[in-house]
Amino acid sequence: MTPKDCVQALEQIVPLKLAGDWDNVGLLVEGPDSRRIRRALLTIDFTELVLAEAVEKNADLVIAYHPPIFGGLKRLNRSNPSTRLILETIEAGLTVWSPHTALDAMQGGVCDWLGAMVGEAKKVKPIEEASVDPSLGAGRTLTLATPVPLRVIEERLIKGLGLQGLRVAYTEPDGAEKLIRTVALCPGAGGSLFQGLHPRDLFVTGEMRHHDVLGRVAQGSAVLLTEHSNSERGYLSEFAGRLGAELNIQAFVSETDRDPLAFRSAG
Repeated sequence: MTPKDCVQALEQIVPLKLAGDWDNVGLLVEGPDSRRIRRALLTIDFTELVLAEAVEKNADLVIAYHPPIFGGLKRLNRSNPSTRLILETIEAGLTVWSPHTALDAMQGGVCDWLGAMVGEAKKVKPIEEASVDPSLGAGRTLTLATPVPLRVIEERLIKGLGLQGLRVAYTEPDGAEKLIRTVALCPGAGGSLFQGLHPRDLFVTGEMRHHDVLGRVAQGSAVLLTEHSNSERGYLSEFAGRLGAELNIQAFVSETDRDPLAFRSAG
């Protein structure tokens, strides 16, 4: 496929109209028509390391979940790391496409994937309904079919996301035994999306501000934080499989993309 044909096919799979109006989704860098799309590299963050990997592995398309072009660009120069990355991407002849919040909001997207990891739900609703379809949108609230101890959800997330651990905030020392029935979740940074919600038994996201965590705990809720991109990255393998099958291309997940924050122990 040409880059244009590939983008049209991608947007049949991920409806960009579901993205937040503040977001910058879709085609960000268009490669030459002469460079047909046969291999796609998927990443959460598009960095210099990921670009080098894309070139080394002969990728024609980079699907970058987080848009590498976000605010208004006034100039492209090599002294600025973010604009240098765009210049080098153009020189490499790559196409870059970003789904971001549209991929979160769609049916079977990142929100639903994360919610299924928490547990079986008898009721699921978006936190912020999409104007085109009120059953879809940003974030999810869940009512679990059967209440489960918080420690069980912790274990599910640690295993499902491939983590060493989570950051947790409880209402009491034995909070891990608290039975959880109602959950609010959002991949990435969910603090602002959660602001209008009534208290839930549990809030799950990648990151929240300190005082937002304190506020939820004071209301009697528990909070689980995975770090921002750890709440998103695991979905890429599932998405790559779908793209490979539906677009008839080789789609693979970056091996160099990782959350910028890591846990270190003394000594």
